[in-house]
Amino acid sequence: MNIRTELKWRAAISSACVVLAFGGAMPAAAGELTIYAAVEADNLKVIGDAFNKRHPNIKINWVRDSTGIMQARLMAEKENPRNDVLFGMTVTTALTFEKMGMFLPYTPKDMEKLNPLFLSKTTPTPWVGIYGWASAICFNTIEAKKANLPVPTKWVDLTNPIYKGCITMPNPASSGTGFLMVSAWIQMWGEEKAWAYMDKLHENMAAYSHSGSKPCEQAAAGEYIMGLSLPFRGATLKAQGAPIDVIVAEEGTGWEMQVGAIMKATKNLEDSKTFMDWIVSQDAMNVYGVRNEVTALPVSVAKHPHMPPGIETKLIKNDFEWAAKDLSRVVAEWRRRYDAKTEPKK
Repeated sequence: MNIRTELKWRAAISSACVVLAFGGAMPAAAGELTIYAAVEADNLKVIGDAFNKRHPNIKINWVRDSTGIMQARLMAEKENPRNDVLFGMTVTTALTFEKMGMFLPYTPKDMEKLNPLFLSKTTPTPWVGIYGWASAICFNTIEAKKANLPVPTKWVDLTNPIYKGCITMPNPASSGTGFLMVSAWIQMWGEEKAWAYMDKLHENMAAYSHSGSKPCEQAAAGEYIMGLSLPFRGATLKAQGAPIDVIVAEEGTGWEMQVGAIMKATKNLEDSKTFMDWIVSQDAMNVYGVRNEVTALPVSVAKHPHMPPGIETKLIKNDFEWAAKDLSRVVAEWRRRYDAKTEPKK
C-alpha cells in the first residue's frame, strides 16, 4: 500500500469511528469512563493502551475530534455534559471552560512534582497540564525538486511568490495546531506585522484543512509541496517512507499545552480521579515523551528518530492567558480574511 492510499484508508476509518462514538456518548457508570479527547487518533490509541495496562478494570469510551470541533461540542452540551473527563485539550481552550465552571477541581497525586509551567494558577486546581506540542513545516523534497523550489528555513520564506498554490495549513477555527501558529506569529511580531504576514501567506495558500495533521499528510502524499503541521506527524510519515523534510522555523515556533480535567457532571468520580492520577504519572509521561516536544515531568525516553532536533529551544514564550482571552477575536478576524480557501467539512 503506497503512502497516498494508506493515508486515505486511515482517514476513512478514523472518520467512521468518530461518528459512531459521538452517537452514544454519555457520562459512564463505575468501571467505565466517557472521555472527550482532542488528540490524534494513533497517539490516543497508544495512550489508552498504556492506561489500560495499568488499570484493566476501567473501560474508556473515547470520543475524539479536532480541538475546534470538540470545543463546539462541549459548548453545545454545557447545560447537559455527556462526558466524565476532558483529555488532551489545549489549555487555551480549557481556560474558557474553566471560567464557565464546567470542571470539578481535583489535585492529582504527586502533582507538586510537575513543572510549574504546566499548572493552573487557580487553587484547587481545575485542570492539569501534561505535555506540549509545537508546529513544523512538512516539505516534500521530490515534488519540490521537480518544481525547482528551494527548501524554506523561516516562516517569512513561505511568503515568496514562487510557493504560490504549494502550501496548506490547518484552519485555526477548527484546529488547535492552526491556532497556535496564528497565535505565535502575533506574539512574535505584533498584530500589525502578523496580519500583514498572513495576508502574504494567504496568497500562496492552496487550502486550509480542519485537521492539524492533514497538511503534513497532504505533503507526504505529494498533493502539495508543503504542509504546516505537527513535528511528530511529519516524523512518523517520514519513517513510513514519505519523501519529506520536517522543518522547524528559525524565528521560533508556537506551542500549546495539552491538559486533562474532570467534568463537574461526572457520574463516576472515583474512576475519573484514577485516570487523572495516571495522566500525570511518570508512566504516562514516558508515553507522551516519545511523541511530543515537552512534558510536565522530565523523561529519558528516546525521541522519534526523525523528529527534528532542538525543537524545545525554539519554543516561544507563550502567553496562554492572552491566547485564551483573544481566541474568539483572533479566529473571527482570521475567518473574515481567509476562510474562503478552507476545505469543506466532510
